[in-house]
Amino acid sequence: MSGGPTVRHGLKRGKHTGPRRLPQQGVEPSGLTDHASSPGQGNTAAPLSPGPKVGEPSLRKSGTPRYAELCAMTNFTFLTGASHPEEMVLRAAELGLEALAVTDRNSLAGVVRAWTALRNLREAAEEALAVRSDRLVDTCSRQDVGHQPPLRHRVLSALPKLIVGARLVLTDCPVEWVALPIDRAAYGRLTRLLTLGKGRTVKGKCDLRLADLEAGGEGMILIALPREEEESLPILSRLHGRFPGFVHVGAVPRYDGSDQQWFDSCARLSEQSGAPMVAAGDVLMHHGRRRPLADVLTCLREGLTIDRIGTRALPNAERRLKGAADVARLYRRYPEALHRTLEIAARCRFDLKELAQDYPDESDCGEDPQTRLERLAREGLSRRCPEGVPEDYLALLDKELAVVAELEYAAYFLTVQDIVRWARSKDILCQGRGSAANSIICWALGITDVSPKMIGMVFERFISRHRKEPPDIDVDFEHERREEVIQWIYDKYSRARAALCATVIHFRTRAAIREVGKVMGLSQDVTAALSGQIWGTSNEGAGAERMREVGLNPSDRRLMLTIGLIREIIGFPRHLSQHVGGFVITRGRLDELCAIENAAMPDRTCIEWDKDDIDALRILKVDVLSLGMLTCIRKAFKLLSDHENISHTLGSVPQEDGRTYGMLQRADAVGVFQVESRAQMNFLPRMKPKTFYDLVIEVAIVRPGPIQGGMVKPYIRRRMGLEAAEPFGPDLAEVTAKTLGVPLFQEQALRIAMVGAGYSAEEADKLRRSLASFRRMGTIAEHRERFVTGMEKNGYAREVAARCFSQIEGFADYGFPESHAAAFAMLTYVSAWLKCRYPAIFTCALLNSQPMGFYAPAQLVRDAREHGVEVRPVCVNHSTWDNRLQKRPDGTFALRLGFRQIKGFRKADAEAIAAARGNGYPDPESLWLRARIAPAVLERLAEADAFIGMGLNRRDALWAVRAIRAPEPLPLFADPLDGEGHREPPVALPAMHEGEEVVEDYVATRLTLRTHPVALLRSALQGVTPHGDLVATPLRWVSVCGLVITRQRPATASGVIFLTLEDETGVSNIVVWKRTFERFRRVVMGGRLIRVRGRVEREGAVVHVIAEQLEDLSHRLTELGHPLEGVVGEPAAPADSAPRPVRPPRPTARHPREQTKRLFPSRDFH
Repeated sequence: MSGGPTVRHGLKRGKHTGPRRLPQQGVEPSGLTDHASSPGQGNTAAPLSPGPKVGEPSLRKSGTPRYAELCAMTNFTFLTGASHPEEMVLRAAELGLEALAVTDRNSLAGVVRAWTALRNLREAAEEALAVRSDRLVDTCSRQDVGHQPPLRHRVLSALPKLIVGARLVLTDCPVEWVALPIDRAAYGRLTRLLTLGKGRTVKGKCDLRLADLEAGGEGMILIALPREEEESLPILSRLHGRFPGFVHVGAVPRYDGSDQQWFDSCARLSEQSGAPMVAAGDVLMHHGRRRPLADVLTCLREGLTIDRIGTRALPNAERRLKGAADVARLYRRYPEALHRTLEIAARCRFDLKELAQDYPDESDCGEDPQTRLERLAREGLSRRCPEGVPEDYLALLDKELAVVAELEYAAYFLTVQDIVRWARSKDILCQGRGSAANSIICWALGITDVSPKMIGMVFERFISRHRKEPPDIDVDFEHERREEVIQWIYDKYSRARAALCATVIHFRTRAAIREVGKVMGLSQDVTAALSGQIWGTSNEGAGAERMREVGLNPSDRRLMLTIGLIREIIGFPRHLSQHVGGFVITRGRLDELCAIENAAMPDRTCIEWDKDDIDALRILKVDVLSLGMLTCIRKAFKLLSDHENISHTLGSVPQEDGRTYGMLQRADAVGVFQVESRAQMNFLPRMKPKTFYDLVIEVAIVRPGPIQGGMVKPYIRRRMGLEAAEPFGPDLAEVTAKTLGVPLFQEQALRIAMVGAGYSAEEADKLRRSLASFRRMGTIAEHRERFVTGMEKNGYAREVAARCFSQIEGFADYGFPESHAAAFAMLTYVSAWLKCRYPAIFTCALLNSQPMGFYAPAQLVRDAREHGVEVRPVCVNHSTWDNRLQKRPDGTFALRLGFRQIKGFRKADAEAIAAARGNGYPDPESLWLRARIAPAVLERLAEADAFIGMGLNRRDALWAVRAIRAPEPLPLFADPLDGEGHREPPVALPAMHEGEEVVEDYVATRLTLRTHPVALLRSALQGVTPHGDLVATPLRWVSVCGLVITRQRPATASGVIFLTLEDETGVSNIVVWKRTFERFRRVVMGGRLIRVRGRVEREGAVVHVIAEQLEDLSHRLTELGHPLEGVVGEPAAPADSAPRPVRPPRPTARHPREQTKRLFPSRDFH
C-alpha cells in the first residue's frame, strides 16, 4: 500500500530524543491558547504559510514536524475504541503531540477522564497514571480496595493540549463530522445538540440529523470524514456555506494501499467545496498492540466470531496514535494538511475547567442563600437543644458557616435540606450519613442525626478549603420509596435542570470470559467452566491452574490468545448505566453543562458523566441513596403502631437498653443492620458492646483499614483488660481516648496529624488523601519524614512518632469515618432493639422489605422460630401479599407468610385473591371463579401448598387445579348451580414423603417450615458433628456438614474465604485459607451441601473450623425427592377429539448441580 511502507519506515525516526522539562505551572501546555486565531483566519484551501508557534520553540529543533491529532476515539465509543482515555493521553504525551482531540461517537463520556489524566500528569510528572476503570471500590465504605497496576511513564516532554470534541454520526447524512467547540458557548451548543439527539430515542442511541447540525453547529470546527467523493460534495458545500471558516475536509488514511489516491480525492473535495483539507488519523487505539482487541470489540459489536469477521477486521495496526514524524511522511505531498491541525488546535480554546455549575439559587422571600442557611441552622440548633445551645456548638456552627460562605456552598445545603424536608412530610424515613455527619450544619438542618455529643466533629473531613472537590452529602431513603423522592426532584427542577449521574459498567472477569470466549470460538461449556472459577466481580484473570482444573490445555495457542484478550478487556467500559442516586441540579440549562440521555428505567434521565467525573470538575451533586433497613424500620414502626398502639421514630427508641446489648453480646444478630455478617457476629462476643459508642466502634472496626493497620487485636486486648493502653502522649491520648489509644477512624488520623505533628487542618486532610497514592508509588518516605519531624518539634520521641505514622499509614486510605460509623450505628441499635423486643414484628418487616440484608428468607424464618415466633404457612384463606401478624390466644403474635414468598407470584393476583375472599374459599374451583385468576396461578398456589387450609395436601391440590383448563371462568358456567358444572371424581393419590415435601417447599417458596434438609440426610452423614455441638465438643479435629448459606471473600482478606454452613442444629463458621481454597476451588465456589474436615479454633464463645479438606455432597440433596412436575402428568385427550400431541412438561433442571443451585442458593459476598 502506498502509505504503509512510509509509515513503517517512520517508526524509528518518530521517537523522542530525550527527556524534556514540563512547562511551568500556569503556562498552557504547548502554548496553544496563546496563538488562537480569529474564526475566519487561515481557512482557505491554499497551502499554509508557517503557522502560529503552537509548541514550545525552546524545546524543539528547527524543522521538526509538529502535529495535533484531531480525531481519536477512546473505549467510551463502546465496543469500538480499544484504549482507555488515560492511555491515549499518556501516549500522546510520549509521542510529543501538540494536541489530542478526544472525539467519541455521539458522546462526551470519556473527555473528563482524559482531562483528569492530563491534569494529573501536569501536577505529578513522576507518578504513575491510574486508569479509573480498573479501580475496585467497597460499596459499603465507598473506599478503594484494589486496583490494576498504574500506567508507568518516564519524565515527559511538553504535554499535549486536550481538545474536547465529539464525532457526530447523523441518521440522514453519509458524512460523519468531528465537532470541536472553540469556546464555552460553542461547547454548550454541542452538549445541547447531543442531548437533542439522545432525547429522541432510547438509552445508548442518538438520533441526530443534518438539519440539527446546521441549526446548532455555530462556533464549532467541523471536520467532515467523507467516505465517497461524489456523495460528500453537496453536503460539504452546504455546511461550508452555513459556517464559513469552520468547515474542513478530513483526509483520513485508508491504510489499504490507496492512501495517496484518497488524499487526492480529498484535495479535490476541498477545492470544489471551499473547505480546507486537514489531516486526521481516525485513531482507535493508543498502541498497535491493541489491534487484536480492536477486532474482538468489532466481533462483540456485530455479533460475530473471530473466524467470521472477514473484511470487518482491521487490515493492520495503523489506526494507532502516531508521532508527528510518522504522520508527516504520510502527508508528504500535502504538508499544509498537517500544519492546519496546529491552527485548528490553536483556535480550540475551550477547557473543561471553564465549566462552572450554575447551582439553584434557593433564595426565598428576598433572603439570599447564605442568610437563609444561617437562619435555618440557628433555628434548627434551638430545636435540637431546647434547654439552650452550648457555646461550643455555636462556635462550631460559626466556623462552618464561615467556610460555607467562603466557598459559596449555601445553596447546596439548602437543596439537600429541602429534599429531606419533603421526604419526611410524606413519612419517608431518611437519614444522612458519610462525612456529612461531621457537620453541625447538617445536624441542625435535620439532614443527619449524629450529634456533637456522639462524636467529635471534624468539619475538615467533610469540607476543606484545601480540597479541590465539592462536599458530598449522602442521604439514605427507604429503598421502596426512593423513587417518589427522585420523581419529586424531577418535578420541582424539571428534566432540563436535573438528571442523575451515570455509572460506567465495566467488563469484569466473568463477563470478559463469556463474551471474549464466545468471540474466540470457545464452547459455552468451556466459558461456563472458566467463569465459574472466578469469584464475584473480581478483576482476577483465568490462570493456567484454573484451566487445568476444568480440563483445558494452557499451552493451546488459541486458548492462550483468548486468555490474553480477556486480561486486556477487563476494566474496559461496556456501557453507561445510571448512578444509584447522584443528582446534578442547575439553575439554568443542565444540557449546556453536559449531555443528557434517557435512562433504561422509565421517567429517568442521566448525564454521561459518572460521580468521579463530576468531582473532578467540582460540580455539586446530591446523593439520593436507598437503604433497605430504613424500609424495614419504617414498616416495623407501622406494625408496632397498628398492633401494639406504640408510636416510635428513629430518635424516640429507648436508648441504652440492656436487653438489646445483651442480645448483641451473644452474637444474636441475624437481620440486625451492619452486624449480621459472620465476621461481625464473631466479633460481637469479643467486643461485648454495652453503649452506643461501642456500636460505633463495632461498625467501623471489622473493615479493611483497621484490619490492615493491625488495630483490631490491640483494641480487643485492651478492651478485655489483657494489656494497657499505650497513648502517644497526653495531648494525643485525648484524641484516641475513646478507642483505647488505637486510632480507628479517619478523623483521628486528621487530629493526630494536627495535634501531634503540627499540621494545619488542610494539610492533615491532604495527608489522609495522599497516603494511598504515596504508598503505591513507593515515595512514602519523604512524607513520613515531614510527619516525624513535626512530632519531634512538638516534643515526641522519634520512635513514638514513627510508630504513630505507621498506624495512620496502615488504615487511613481504607478506614471508616467516625461520622459514617455513628450514622450507621444508630440504625444498628434501632434494628437490634426491634429484634430484641418485638421479634415477630421485626421478622415480618424484614421479610416484607426483601430483597435486602445478608440472609435469605429461609434463614430469617428459621431465626424467628428459634426466638419463639410461630410461623404459619402461606394460605389462600388467610394470606395477603405481604407477610402479616396474627394474634394468638396467649396474646402474642404469629407470623403468617404472604403470597410474596411464592416464587414468581404477582402482586395483582394476590390482591385479587384477598379482595374476593369474603369468608373464605371452600375449594380451588371457587377461588378460580370468584377471584378470576388464571389456572397457572392456581397451579403455583398448589405447588406452594397454599390449599392446606382446605384440607388439600400439595398433590391433591395440584390434581384439582389441573382439572381446571379454561384461562378464565366462562359466563355460561359461572354459576355452579346451573347443572352444567362438572366435577372430577375423587382420586386417591399416593402421599408424598417428607423429603419430597421439603424439596417442593424450596422450589416454590425457597424455604420450608418442615424438617431441615440436613436432618433428613443425617443418617447418611457418618462421623459428622452437628453444628450445635461445636461449642461443647472436646475434639480438636471435626467433620461438619451443612447447606452453604453465605460465602464471603473480603477484598483485603488475602484470598481467605469464609463459609457459613447450616444444619438442623445451627450454623458453623468455616475458614478456608488461600492454599486450601486453590485445592478445593470448585467445591468452595459451587457446592451447596459441603462436608468439611478441619481444625477447631476457639476464642471465648467464638468457634471456627479451619478447613483442611472439603467434599461436595450436593448430589445428596437429590435424594430428598424429585420435582413434582411430571408426576401427575397430563389428562388424557377427550375421546371425541382428533388425536393431537400432549403438551410436554416444562423443562426442569435435572443435573444434580443445577438442581441444587436452584433449590438451595447461597448468598455470596465479595
